[in-house]
This record gives sequence, structure tokens and C-alpha cells, in this order.
Amino acid sequence: MSLGDLLRKTREYLSEDDVALVSKAYDFSAEVHAGQLRQSGEPYLIHPLAVALLLADLRLDVDSVVTGLLHDTVEDTLATTEQIEERFGAEVAGLVDGVTKISLLETEDSETLEAENQRKVVLAAARDVRVLLVKLADRAHNLRTIKHLAPEKQQRIARETLDLYAPLAHRLGINWLKTELEDSCFRVLYAEEHRALRERLSLNRLEREGYMSEVCNLLTKRLGDGGLEAEVGGRTKSAYSVFCKMKDQGLDYDEVHDVVAFRVVVDSRNECYEALGIMHAYWRPVPGRFRDYVALPKANMYQSLHTTVIGPYGERMEIQVRTGEMHRIAEHGIAAHWRYKSRDDQGTDEDERLEWLRQVLEWQKIDDPREFIDTIKADVTAEDVYVFTPKGDTVSLPLGATVVDFAYSIHTDIGNYCAGARVNGRLVPIKYRLEQGDSVEILTTEELAPSRDWLKFVVSHHARERVLSVLKQEEQTRAIALGRAIVERDLKVESLDLARLHREGRVADLLKKFRKANEEELLESVGLGRITVAQVLDHLLPDRAAKAGPRRRFRRIFGLLARQSKTGVTVRGVEGTVVRFGKCCQPLPGDSIVGFLTKGRGITVHSLDCQRLADSDSRRHVEVTWEKGARALTKVKLEVDSSDRPGLLAGMSQAITAAGVNIERAQVRSIGDNRATNVFELVLGHVDELKRVSRNLRRVPGVRDVRRIRA
Repeated sequence: MSLGDLLRKTREYLSEDDVALVSKAYDFSAEVHAGQLRQSGEPYLIHPLAVALLLADLRLDVDSVVTGLLHDTVEDTLATTEQIEERFGAEVAGLVDGVTKISLLETEDSETLEAENQRKVVLAAARDVRVLLVKLADRAHNLRTIKHLAPEKQQRIARETLDLYAPLAHRLGINWLKTELEDSCFRVLYAEEHRALRERLSLNRLEREGYMSEVCNLLTKRLGDGGLEAEVGGRTKSAYSVFCKMKDQGLDYDEVHDVVAFRVVVDSRNECYEALGIMHAYWRPVPGRFRDYVALPKANMYQSLHTTVIGPYGERMEIQVRTGEMHRIAEHGIAAHWRYKSRDDQGTDEDERLEWLRQVLEWQKIDDPREFIDTIKADVTAEDVYVFTPKGDTVSLPLGATVVDFAYSIHTDIGNYCAGARVNGRLVPIKYRLEQGDSVEILTTEELAPSRDWLKFVVSHHARERVLSVLKQEEQTRAIALGRAIVERDLKVESLDLARLHREGRVADLLKKFRKANEEELLESVGLGRITVAQVLDHLLPDRAAKAGPRRRFRRIFGLLARQSKTGVTVRGVEGTVVRFGKCCQPLPGDSIVGFLTKGRGITVHSLDCQRLADSDSRRHVEVTWEKGARALTKVKLEVDSSDRPGLLAGMSQAITAAGVNIERAQVRSIGDNRATNVFELVLGHVDELKRVSRNLRRVPGVRDVRRIRA
């Protein structure tokens, strides 16, 4: 691996001026990384060179390849972004900045720091997808050399890659890169399973290759007899994909009958369907295993016909049928056609293909970086369901999406006024979950509006955000009205009113005092209890404040002491009140929470997603927060869906214990079909412990799902 290799590769598709710029970037990278070594003891320059070569393999533009050579310069050397911009232009400087980690973030929480770095990359990629392509190439080479790192760091990097970066590579449609990332992580995270599976795959390799050759010849002959010339090939599925099938379906290796898959490449779209017909005429198709991704491409642009047939020797055969162009895109995805000659050259097709990535810009308002990354992970790993508008346009939605999710994907107003739908000509309610190929016509009425009930069934982040926005606006309107009524009532006692205060210019003085932009903001704060009317009157009437001073100071001190309770919860706007936790949702420190004020009974703290809270009067909600370092021992129930096999309970118990958590009770129930439901009762002090336990359990082979049970 040398500069000559990189220059030869880039010269195949870039101009001589571009190749000269690549050489210049190599020289700069060599200069600033001089003397630096990798953990392997090799010169550090090997890494940026390898990243640039991977980007050249994808045939990305010159700015991307240059960024590959420079991607660590600002983070790991004394080079600055300004120097990069001066020598290589603003576009390269922006790409380098996009992949540069945040190193001076003021946090002691390594998970938060890592999530913040991931968030930065994803948001930068939403503006320019090349940032993500550089990051994926960087991660691929780091995984190739991961054996030189400490075991703990290997585990962290592999888990992060498997959870986030491999799914992102899949979303971009770069199949070979996604497969490499997954198999590299599999080797690190499941070393024993990886070794055993590789041994099993190698044992019958010759037999498998003979079978593939025989079937490929047979497929070629059958298609030739039908008048079609085709390129036919067979491949062994990746070790990780076989492992996932075994884990998800609770199978042993000998029970996996489709380790081999076949691919038929023809010249045209029409020939794809002709080839499918020929194969179905010779071999019986397996019901329910046909997928038409030619007519309905996946969100990552992938197109192929998928079928499974009962082939020679009674074995199931998976076959993919596609054109040469479809195959190129299936392997290289967005990189197969994404060009950066100029912004004007980017057509609507490319914009549509990256729409899923652009949507993350809407999620910037999620303040918690870990919540943001969890949202991204859920989005990129979600399966899609494809439905049609009345005009025949295709809409891609997450699996399990409802009529409301579809309505919001069309337009916000259609979502806000959605009253139901006609699906395939039949009237259905807004909760109806859409299925592949449904034709959907939304019915609207201005007499209805989104409610908190909608949050129980919408699945897309876009729809959830829109519903929350409407609810927030409604709550804001109610808070302003309540605040106005409270202020007007107490002003009347002092022979004052808002109109008079406006005339005298005293409202402007209040806004300045409480740092509010306008009267509505001030009244909203009063309605929500963040500012009390007493504070408003004390500022308007200083003499009143002086007379009540000693008594109020005593009350304020008493209230502060009352708030610093053993609950670990701070209440804003309400002093000296009793705080208790809702038994209905059992919130843990770290959960998003809100308080519910009950006259004479204090404040009950609920989880933000609590069902009882959703049905309550939002005017009685008060802002509560966890104090720093808060811990509150709480009984939590976890339900684990798993396969039903000997030794699995022991494995799950070990996973929980490894997270530093004790099991109070465990219940196991077999539900048939080789499945079991396991309920564990744990005592936890913080939501981070819950996340740690859940992560450990999901890594146990045979575990399908882990969820928290609310009382």
C-alpha cells in the first residue's frame, strides 16, 4: 500500500489536476503525522492512506479522497481547519471538520461524549453524505487492524459499529462495506461463535462449491433454453448473516438450509421478469418468499427480484434476479452514482434517495445526544413497508406504520386533520397498521385534532414530532390563558390591570426583569408555575415586598429545604411540597419525567411516557428534574422473549449479573413454537443500569426482544 497505488487508482477516473491535489494532500498528511505511530507500531500515515484507497475504490470525487488523507489531521496533529481551508479549499475543510471528533466537550460521561461525536457525524452527513462515506471508510480500516487495541476498546468500537455504522452502510446501499463491517464486529463481539461457525463453513466448503457450480450450470441452461443470456453466480452467505438467522430462529447450523444464494444478472428490467417465470416453471416457488424490489425499490435504492424455490435434491434455493446496473447499485449504493461536479448536477433522483438522511436535520432539537443516536439507530435498522397514494406514488414507511404515519408523510396538515382512511377501498380507523402494497386514501376533518392517544400508536419519528408539536402548542395556549387569568385576578386585588400596566410602560419593565421576549411568554411562565404572581407583584409594588420580606424569606428557606428531599427530584415553581413516585410507571433516575400536582397531596412524579399521565390534565403538570447523581432504588420488571432451549436461562442470568445487578425474582414460561417468555424482577438505581442490563441480554444467543414492563 503506497502513494503510487492511490495515484494509479485515482488516475483511472480523475483528471490530472485532481490527481495532483491528491498527491499534495498526501504530502501534507505525511508532514503533520510525521513521527506518529499506530498501536501496531506502524507509521500513522498508513491509516489515512488506506482510508483514501477505500474511497477511491468507491470512485468518489477528489474532495472525498483528499478528505480521507486529511481526516485525522485536525484531531490528532497541530494542523488547523483554517490551514486545511487555505491549502485545499472550504469544501474539504468542511468535510474534515464533519469527521473530526469533539475533544473539548465538558462532560465526565464517556457515553455522552461518544454519542455527541456520533451525533456530529450524522448531522454533518445529513448536509453532505460524503462525511458519512469518509467515516465508514475510516471505521472499516480501523476494524481491519483492531487486534492491536485493548480488548475493552475492541468491544466498544465493534458494538458501536454493529449498532450504528453497519446499518448506515446498509442504508446507503453499500453492501460489500456493510458485510465487511458486520463480519469484523462479529469476530470481536462473538469470538467463540465466529470461530465455530467459520470452522463449520470451511468443513463442507468443497461440497458447497460443487453444489454451487452444478446449480449455476443448470440455471444457465434453463435460462438459455428460454432464450435468455444471463450471468449466473453463487455465493456463500456471510458468517454474520448465518449467525443472525440461527440466533433469531433458534436454529443449529445443520438446520440452516440456505447458506448458499444464487444471483442471475440479465440485460433489462423486462428480462428480470422473464427469468423469474422460467425458474418458477422448472422449480416450485416457496409461498410467501417472493419479493419484488424492482417495481418497489428499497429506500437505499436496492433493486432485485427475490424468490426461493425447491431446487435440485429437494433443497431450498434463494435466487436474486437483477440487471447489471441494479447489481452495481446493490454493491456500491449511493457511491455508485453520487457525483459532486457541482450542486446543480444533483438531480431529483439523488435528492429523493437521500431523503431519509435529510430527515435527521429535523431531529436536531433532541437535546440528549444519546436519545438522538438511539432515534437514528431505530430509524436505520427499521424494516420498511411500501404503500401507495391514490395517484399510484410509492411511500416508504417504517414497518408497523399506521394511517396517521402515512398522513404526516404526505403533509403536516393532512396528518393534523386525519380522521381515518380508505385502504384498498375499505374504511379503516387511524390506528390501522399498513401492510405491503396497500393503497391509502386519507380522510380529513377540521373538527378533529391530534391527541396524546396518537403517541401510543404512531411509529415514525416524523409523525411523533408533529403530534408533539401540536400538543405543545395547545398546552402553551392553555398555559397563557391560565396565566392571564391568575395575573388579572391578583392585579385586581391591588387595583391594577394589564391594560394600565401597558399604558404606563411597566409591562416592558417586567419582561426585562424576567427575561421574556413578550407578554405571552411571561403569562405562559406564570401559567406553568415557573414564575409566581407574588414575584410579579413584588417587582411592581416594592413596598409590598418589603413588608412581606422577613416572612417570605423564612418560607423560601423552608421551601428550599423541603425540595432537597431524599427523592433526588427538584421541583421548579412549587415550594415546600411532598414528592412521591407514581406506582403506575415506576420512574428511574435518568428517565424523562414530569410532575402532576394534586391539591393537598403534593406532587407525583411520572415517566414522560406514562399512560396515566397522558390521560391527565396537562394544566396540572409541573416541571421536575433529577438532581445530579440521583439514585433511587426501584423495582423494575423486564420481559425477555427468547427461544426455548436448555441453558438459556443460565445465560440470561449471567448477563444480568455481569451488569452488576441482582435478580429479585425470575419467571419462565414456555409459549410453544420453540419460544419462551421470561420475566425478571430487578432492583435498579438508575436508567443507565437498565440500559446496561438490556444490552447484555440482547447479546445472549436466542434472545429476541427485551422490554420494560410498567406496573
